[in-house]
This record gives sequence, structure tokens and C-alpha cells, in this order.
Amino acid sequence: MLEIGARVLSFPVGVLIIVLTLFSAIRTFVLPRSARDPLTRRIFLSSRKVFTWLTRKATTYEQRDAVWAMYAPITLLLMPVVWITLVMTGYALIYWSIGVPSLYDSFIISGSSILTLGFAPTTGLPATVFEFTEAMLGLILIALLIAYLPTMYSAFSQREAMVTLLEVRAGSPPFAIEMFKRFQRLHGMHQLHQVWEEWERWFVMVEETHTSLAALTFFRSPQSDRSWVTASGAILDAASLAASTLDLPRDAQADLCIRAGYIALRRICDFFRLEYNPHPQPGDPISITRDEFNEACDQLLAAGVPLKADRDQAWRDFAGWRVNYDVPLLRLASLTMAPYAPWSSDRSLRTFRSPRWTRRRKAETPQPELTP
Repeated sequence: MLEIGARVLSFPVGVLIIVLTLFSAIRTFVLPRSARDPLTRRIFLSSRKVFTWLTRKATTYEQRDAVWAMYAPITLLLMPVVWITLVMTGYALIYWSIGVPSLYDSFIISGSSILTLGFAPTTGLPATVFEFTEAMLGLILIALLIAYLPTMYSAFSQREAMVTLLEVRAGSPPFAIEMFKRFQRLHGMHQLHQVWEEWERWFVMVEETHTSLAALTFFRSPQSDRSWVTASGAILDAASLAASTLDLPRDAQADLCIRAGYIALRRICDFFRLEYNPHPQPGDPISITRDEFNEACDQLLAAGVPLKADRDQAWRDFAGWRVNYDVPLLRLASLTMAPYAPWSSDRSLRTFRSPRWTRRRKAETPQPELTP
């Protein structure tokens, strides 16, 4: 009697496992928007713990980077394995519920069907129908991954092309001060307008791809000293300095670049549920100190870059821009374990604290989640 009850219950449980697994695959690979998926998040979290353990004895950043470069690719390949295993488990419960003698035989039939091996055929119309549907779902899950990877690597290439170009203009690691020195010496400061336009489009692309294809966030640059996060910080600092400190004709495109940048960083933080203040005020603390700002201004003056005379006002204006992206930038640098770069990954959030840091409420702007 107990076995009959278990067989009856196994059918809806098996169907539920299959349906939830399919929705996980659809949200991750098919849905053209960012969407939370608990199963995908759990896979990435579990994999992250393994890679954290693997790098526990690493003594240099290069050693850690070499290991973490495999994190996103290996985890992506694990996802269809987990989905296929869950679908196989769900169908095994269904086969058992419709009369297959044992759970062991049910797993054999389910594995044969989903892997399209065909060495364990069933008898009877219901079991045969379930065999066909299972084989079809197995092929669909594999096809989704095959179709997903080219899209992801195309977005990765677009992202990294701009990151590589920034090394030419802003050095390695990228730094806004070095960028202005090179423009003053080689290009002329009037060429900055085009830079702001290019990076505004880049930030829009990164926001879309790194929330809808969230694994891209953890794909590391081909060179260990490059990172999309530190590149973002260098460009946003450069645009903020141009809008606040450089004695140049006002360029609204720099303001648009900053806005596109901090919106992108915030949306990615929302995706991973990283805390920040969604409504910062100009007087809120930032991780850049006044001494660092003054030192940067001195370097720019020495390089012949024109600066505004009122440095106090320039500092207030710069801090007013930086506060919009300061915490999201540092959060993402920590999440991705970005390489060293001035004014971004070289500092910790523990060095200062804002009492108004909040996690954006779901009612304001619902955003999905993958891993912390």
C-alpha cells in the first residue's frame, strides 16, 4: 500500500521537476531580458565555492586569475549537465509511477531516452510517449547551449575590443589621469567628445548583455591586467573630471556618458543584489580622498592640461558625479576580483561607510539575481 502511494505521488513530483528545470533553461538561455533563476544562481554559487577553495593558497594575483579564468566557462558547461540530470530524474519518477518495476529500471530507461541511446526501450503507449518527449527535451537543452555560446562570445568580443583600446589611451592599468596626459600630448583635448560617445554606447551594450547574459560578468579579459570593471571606472572618472575640473568648453556628451555608465553599473548590481544607495546625495562620502584629487590635479597641471581655477568647487563637482557610481563600481570590482587599478579596485568599501546604503526595493525596480 505504501509503495502504491509513493508511485502515485512520484508522477506529479516528476512533472514538477521537469517543468521547473525547463523554466530554468528558458529564463537563462531564451528569455531576451534579465530574469532571476534560483537554480542557475545555485549552480554558480556552488561552483564559486569550489574555485574559492582552489585559490585559497594562491600567493599572487596572476595565480588566482589563471584559476578564476575557468570559473565562468566551466560553470556554463555544468548547467546543461545539471538540467539533463534533473530532467532524467523527473522522467525516472514518471516511468516508475506508470508501472516500471523498480526505480533502478526507471533510471536506466530515462538515461537511455534523454541521451538518445535507445538501449532500454519500454513497452506500452504511455511509456513510449514519455520516452519520445524526454529524448526531444534532451536535444533541446543541448541545442540551447550550442546556440547560446556564440551569442555570448560575440558580446564578449565587443566588450573586450573597447577595453583593449582603452589600454592604448589610458595605460595599463587604466587611469583617467594618464588618459588626459596622453590626449594632451598626442590627440588634443577636443577629441574627447568622440570618446564619450563611444563609451556611452559601450555602457548601454554592457548593461544589456551583462544582465540578460549574466555569466558574461565573470568572463575575464584575455590579459590578466585588464578588466571591464576597471575600464568602466577609468572612463567614468575621466568624464567626471572633464565635467568638473578640466577648463574646457562644456560637453554635454560627457554628462551622458557618466549617466549611461552609472545606470549600467547599478543595473548589474541590482541583478546580483549588491547593496548601494539608489538615491545618493552630493554630500555623501566617496572612496576618493581630497588629497588624491589634489595630487591628480597637480599631475594634470604638470602635463599642461588646463584646469579650472576654483579647485574647491571642482572637488565638490567631481564628488557630486563620483557619488553616483562610486559604490557600484567598488562592489563590482570586488565581485569580479578585478585586477589592480587606481581609484577602483585598489580600495575597499570597508574604508568608508554611508548610512544610506540600501538594497533597491523590489517595488521600485525589480531586477533578477544570479550569484552574490
